Amino acid sequence: MNGPVTLERGNLPLVLSIPHSGTYVPDDISDKLNSAGRSLADTDWHIPRLYDGLIEDVTIIQAHFHRYVIDANRPPDGQSLYPGQNTTGLCPLINFEGTRIYNPGQEPDAAEIEFRRQVFHKPYHDLIAQELERLTALHGYAILYDCHSIKSEVSFLFEGKLPDLNIGTFGGRSCSDALSEAVETVCESQTEFTSVLNGRFKGGWTTRNYGRPEDNIHAIQMELCQSSYMDEVAPWTYKEDKASLIRPVLKNLLEAIIETELPFNS
Repeated sequence: MNGPVTLERGNLPLVLSIPHSGTYVPDDISDKLNSAGRSLADTDWHIPRLYDGLIEDVTIIQAHFHRYVIDANRPPDGQSLYPGQNTTGLCPLINFEGTRIYNPGQEPDAAEIEFRRQVFHKPYHDLIAQELERLTALHGYAILYDCHSIKSEVSFLFEGKLPDLNIGTFGGRSCSDALSEAVETVCESQTEFTSVLNGRFKGGWTTRNYGRPEDNIHAIQMELCQSSYMDEVAPWTYKEDKASLIRPVLKNLLEAIIETELPFNS
């Protein structure tokens, strides 16, 4: 890994952020993980490949560290995004099945968590903030689209099967109604995949932190069911036949986002 984060800079007013596709774990952390932790099962597998080439001249910010090192979509103070519901934390101690991922007594302490925050979490979010500021200066507004995926069935986190396309706008607070409606319209206009707005996943810290429509910065999270483009069991193979069906939907989504006329606040 050459660095914890990479930036591909574009000039359209759209940033694609990819926080959970990375698999890098430093050796000193990997040595503390048990077999469940070292499996890296809770990766957003193949997300860069899935979105590759769907829209030109956009900014892409990708974290290369694994979420078990530190979760780039959690608040830096470690507060829960979903109080009262099962979830994982800033430096997760359990995986999405509720299984512990560290060897006994090897969990990170407060000093280690702060170190990881400074080395991994902060550079990722510094880049997002800088790029949103740059694009807002260019266009008067900017849009953040946070790219995620998850297994379609995770009983520890939610009941039953998740819809294929899970749109999160923090209950309508992270983006304008026009943008939310544009994304919903694309999802509802096709019949191959199911969708929901602000269901189990309403947007993580990235969406909630940067989405400020009153300041002309809009944010949307998209959580995809991995069953829509890959095998959900190891070795988590990308399936071209499945991906070829959902990629046009994602392309239409991104194009609709760019084409939406947004209200401007001076």
